[in-house]
Amino acid sequence: MPTRTATHAGSWYTDDKNQLSRELDGWLDQVPSSTKCIGTQSANGPNAEIPSTRARAIIAPHAGYSYSGRAAAWAYKALDLSNAKRIFLLGPSHHIHLPDCALSKCDEYETPLGNLKLDKSTIDELRATGQFRDMSISTDEDEHSIEMHLPYIYKMLSRSFPNPSSFPPLIPILVGSTNPTTESRYGRLLAPYLADPSSIFIISSDFCHWGTRFRYTYYQPSSSPATSLRSGQPAPSNPPIHGSIGVVDELCMDAVESGEHGRFLRTLEETGNTVCGRHPIGVVMAAVEALEEQDGGGLGEGKGRFRFVRYERSSDCVKVSDSSVSYASAFAVF
Repeated sequence: MPTRTATHAGSWYTDDKNQLSRELDGWLDQVPSSTKCIGTQSANGPNAEIPSTRARAIIAPHAGYSYSGRAAAWAYKALDLSNAKRIFLLGPSHHIHLPDCALSKCDEYETPLGNLKLDKSTIDELRATGQFRDMSISTDEDEHSIEMHLPYIYKMLSRSFPNPSSFPPLIPILVGSTNPTTESRYGRLLAPYLADPSSIFIISSDFCHWGTRFRYTYYQPSSSPATSLRSGQPAPSNPPIHGSIGVVDELCMDAVESGEHGRFLRTLEETGNTVCGRHPIGVVMAAVEALEEQDGGGLGEGKGRFRFVRYERSSDCVKVSDSSVSYASAFAVF
């Protein structure tokens, strides 16, 4: 089968191998060895110091690297790849309507740094369940939510393994517009892989896409009910628009940190927040809940719960005509 071409290299990020390697190293090296939890659901509260090198699951953004590359480094720096034998990469579908999940038909994924092999054995196991469809090659290559993680994965593996032939392979999963029941079904299906200490899970997601071009102008005033702003309205100031965006994103990050799949879904419904990776996040949250049910809560206090350590926006919106995209990075320890 073919190799997936790095179709976004040279536009969303540099296709120059040496420059790309330097950029990734620079962002990763800027991340401190311990970080502060920025959410409110940490067992030790917000701003609690947490080590950032033991994670088997992360949430990281997928915009062009000039926007989100620095934020993504905070998630990737947390990954512990020392026991990794396979890497699951779950990204949302931006270009095709998909009610469930799809698998790649490729053998390798290209990056400017080098190619990454796919785990054909595990992909065949998943395909045999009858719960997945296959991506066409064009769908695979069009989707940026998966590709934008590939250079970071290659860079992290090159820091942990002696040579590319020893890199653990990928299992890319394209997640469509799944409903809560479907997310729970996929969560139960992926739970045994998540329980395996040799499995890594990477979730691709940006957070709030705000502005008329995104058809999302939700605004939460300081002391009155939420509303949707309209073009031509005066710029609100209590809080400014970017402050309201931060509040809404924090509600969603707190819901993810709670570990309650249902709470995350309710928060999305209440705010309408345009978290584009809501469905991949929901699938992995459902997988964690499935493990907790199987173990009778035996994962341990806080295990499998995501902790957000970085939050940025592409710009700070002031006027209704402004727009921005939010980037949040988190990791989970098992």
